[in-house]
Amino acid sequence: MRTLLPIASIAAALIAAPAAAQDSPFVGEYSLAEGPDVGGGLLIRNDGRFQYMLAAGALDERAEGRWEARGDTVCLTTDPKPVPPAMEKGALLEVDGAVPTLLVTWPNGRGIPGVDFTIGFDNGDPVEDYTQVYGWTMPKNDKRIPRWIEVRESIYDITAPRFELTEADGGKLRAIIVPNDIGVVDLDGACAEKTERGVTLHRAEGDMRFVRLGVE
Repeated sequence: MRTLLPIASIAAALIAAPAAAQDSPFVGEYSLAEGPDVGGGLLIRNDGRFQYMLAAGALDERAEGRWEARGDTVCLTTDPKPVPPAMEKGALLEVDGAVPTLLVTWPNGRGIPGVDFTIGFDNGDPVEDYTQVYGWTMPKNDKRIPRWIEVRESIYDITAPRFELTEADGGKLRAIIVPNDIGVVDLDGACAEKTERGVTLHRAEGDMRFVRLGVE
């Protein structure tokens, strides 16, 4: 796996750094040690800054910001603070000559597959499924009119309040995912403690083990 920064860049970061940061035993570059299908790294720089990245299947995370020593740990603060992605209602779009019942897109209109949803009606059980790039359309033999739709993007945990449909909607919805700082994680409150071969980063989502590069 590639390191976060070229060695020359890391060396440059070690010049003219605050003495407290230079003396920290945490300063260095680390590789994630969490299974064969997950990759990532953590760079704790001697200028009081850090960089973090993770690739796990369809999920890509990154962050950068400040770190500070707290006892036997270093704690991270993402800076600048990321703006989380959002979901909003948009104007309906045709796909292949027809408007689907539900279409989830990026702001540019490109369809997003794999987004979970639940559609409710005046009667009968709700429908649960997931979108394709061309959206999702009610089966022809189901004549019910959707009254509300809940949409959930599970990879980056993007949700919105239930979309209530009016007569003007005609039982159809286009939901737009506004990415903002999608993939940038807010690590405020995440602290790392030293281990024999590296550090363990404690996050609300779980612990992450990193090995210092160059340690056998």
